[in-house]
Amino acid sequence: MRSLEEWRPCPGLSVPVVSILDAGGQLIEDDQRAVVRFVIQRGFGADVVFAAGTTGEWDRVENHVRQRVIQVCAEEVGKANTRLGPDQGRAVEAWAGVTAHTPHETLENLEFAIQHGADAAVLAPLSIKGIHDPVRFVARDIADLLDSQSRRIPVYLYDNADIAVNPKVPHIRTRQVKALSRLDFVRGIKVSARRRVLGNYTQAAASFRERGEFGIYVGDAMLIFDIFRPRTGWFGGFAEHWNRYRLRGGLPIGVVAGPANVLPREWARAWQVSRAGDAERMDEVRQVLEAFQSRVAEAGGRHMIACLKHALRSLGVISSACVARGTPRLSEQEAGHFETAFSAVRTLADASIAAPWASQLLEAPAGGAS
Repeated sequence: MRSLEEWRPCPGLSVPVVSILDAGGQLIEDDQRAVVRFVIQRGFGADVVFAAGTTGEWDRVENHVRQRVIQVCAEEVGKANTRLGPDQGRAVEAWAGVTAHTPHETLENLEFAIQHGADAAVLAPLSIKGIHDPVRFVARDIADLLDSQSRRIPVYLYDNADIAVNPKVPHIRTRQVKALSRLDFVRGIKVSARRRVLGNYTQAAASFRERGEFGIYVGDAMLIFDIFRPRTGWFGGFAEHWNRYRLRGGLPIGVVAGPANVLPREWARAWQVSRAGDAERMDEVRQVLEAFQSRVAEAGGRHMIACLKHALRSLGVISSACVARGTPRLSEQEAGHFETAFSAVRTLADASIAAPWASQLLEAPAGGAS
């Protein structure tokens, strides 16, 4: 187990895993473990398994369910790393989404995550009711809790306007991020926002990466194709220069992709070839990922979580496609249409993406449809 002083932000693909629930909103543990194994893909998928995030419906399940998701995912990541072995693939990290509706529950979740083996915590301070000063909450309450534990873990900030408590304060201010980055345990931020907002953070990063270990992760995942795509010609060269200027604090070190729940190898490949600036292979994988996005859009843009669960059920990874109360769900007819469309996306991936970067089923189906 690494000490906090040895910790560096993990580069690569972070998969915010869905939480697999029964009709009563309780966790189906075996299915949750199967999802973790599926997204890891024996070392060809997730670099980070991110539990109890937005895609995991953290804000729509009871807190004991959030905690159980954190525990199960951390346990399964540990098992996966044991199976991979030192010569069979890179180690995967388990990050726990500890955000809850109240400061008290959030601190409880952080302590729970530490005690149950999470490698890092992810915190969305603007999504917690009653917190008017996120810097003070992290610098005092979070820091005090970490100091009281036998093991300290890094904390990553999460900026997402869609889950902010106050719509008038949709994003963490860059001066606040700079102040928080001075804390030894705050190691990065996930930004689910348009390129302009992401650019604000990467520009500011030039002044607050004093330790050289503050990572920025792209939450609007398709942006990586624009950020890393090489430009040609005079105008292209100017555009690339401007892009580097906008992101002069340093390029993002990772991507957080919800669709990687069902296309983990394809998203790992997308990150790999984007970072390499391989335009031809970027186009190959992008057409697959855009095809999936189009199928979700046809089902209704707000149905992403339901689509992910139906896709996993159609693959036999899970037995239940139930969503939490308040999460948009698909009708039986819509689900059938989507699952057929998803099958076509997988066929496209098999035809377009070189082995071993098309996702594979790893084990027998989890069971029948719920």
